[in-house]
Amino acid sequence: MTTVLNPQKSLSVNPLKMSQPLGAALAFLGLKGMMPLFHGAQGCTAFAKVVLVRHFRESIPLSTTAMTEVSTILGGEDHVEQAILTIVDKYKPQVIGLLTTGLTETRGDDMGRILKIVREKHPELASLPIISVSTPDYKGSLQDGYTAAIESIVATDYGPFASDEPPTVSMKPQVTVLCSSHLSPGDVEELKSIVEAFGLTPVMIPDLSRSLDGHLEDNPHTVTTGGTTITQLKQLNRSCLTLAIGESMRKSAQILEGRFGTKYEVFPRLAGLDAVDAFLWRLSQILTSRCDHHFPLVPNIPANLQRQRRQLQDVILDTHFYFGGKKVSLALEPDLLYQTAWLLTEMGAKIQAAVTTTKSPILESLPIDNVTIGDLADLEDLAAGSDLIITNSHGTALSKRLQAPLYRMGYPIFDQLGLGQRCLVGYRGTMQFLFDVGNILMEEEAKHSPATLH
Repeated sequence: MTTVLNPQKSLSVNPLKMSQPLGAALAFLGLKGMMPLFHGAQGCTAFAKVVLVRHFRESIPLSTTAMTEVSTILGGEDHVEQAILTIVDKYKPQVIGLLTTGLTETRGDDMGRILKIVREKHPELASLPIISVSTPDYKGSLQDGYTAAIESIVATDYGPFASDEPPTVSMKPQVTVLCSSHLSPGDVEELKSIVEAFGLTPVMIPDLSRSLDGHLEDNPHTVTTGGTTITQLKQLNRSCLTLAIGESMRKSAQILEGRFGTKYEVFPRLAGLDAVDAFLWRLSQILTSRCDHHFPLVPNIPANLQRQRRQLQDVILDTHFYFGGKKVSLALEPDLLYQTAWLLTEMGAKIQAAVTTTKSPILESLPIDNVTIGDLADLEDLAAGSDLIITNSHGTALSKRLQAPLYRMGYPIFDQLGLGQRCLVGYRGTMQFLFDVGNILMEEEAKHSPATLH
């Protein structure tokens, strides 16, 4: 069992974590027709927008209630009302995600009461979903804000399914897939294609693969053009199972079980041979469990995935020479840390140091004796002598000081391209990770003994 250390430092020297509002905004961007609305000062929104634009290199729709010094003291109810009316008038969103910031949380704004008053004054907003979530940025991290937003999304009542709405459910069994913050748009796309290969209809929450994957639209847009639709959210009761990807999605799955009676299963990671095997085997059992017991089906894995599995076995064989015995230090959000640390351990690497951003029960199951909730300064103290550093782009300077190569993961990554389509889950994603890291380790070995490269 891993011991979780929380030094309670009074000063963060080289911050690792991103704020809760940023995480909530990221989750909201996975809904179609969405406009996230920050209730706070303009700077809170500007910071999140800059981080997301630099990471994805896409235009990011965000808006703010633009609190001032005066409204902070006297109250910002009018700002919330005016912001919602302006967004509805100018951008015509299908849904609004209203999230708080440190400023308004400190003031103690009652968002439930404010939204109730706004709806009473403007009955024309009755059919517009407004998802509210509390995200104080003086505590927690990006993963906490993201998780809170997903819980609000699945807990919100979107009204009955109208008969004139286009149906999204086919004759295929439907499953709800809850995607943790460690899954990129490329990961969500890969996950969706895997589920569909088994003859299932997945409802991804959130579906970043349609909103932040990096694609050109025919017309200018001011809200997200893809993602989970409101129609899909109205039909969550039709899912036969909830698949929670990442430990942080457990509570959201429990909310769905409480609302609709949908059973759920949590998959803490989807990288590595055993982890992907277990996920695919469970998918194969969904169809067989629904068939007539007089005509039982044999669980079967699609041929393309069997082919990818054989390819991954070969990649593991080719790359394990470079991973064996290597010392790796990581600083990542809890779900991503768990997935990456276990994959490296299975490849024969040794986790020298692990630093994370926030508390999580999954931290007690890491393949290391201690994990520190801290910042990149803590990582620098613990990672001396490491063969590889894995963290976000803010670790560039410390990796140079430690003379160890850096593999970039998490948020933000502002000095690399293609993050909207980067895939590190499933058989294909695991292969990509092993190639990326294996090439870095091979290059480092060649620097010290060039003859080994040949």
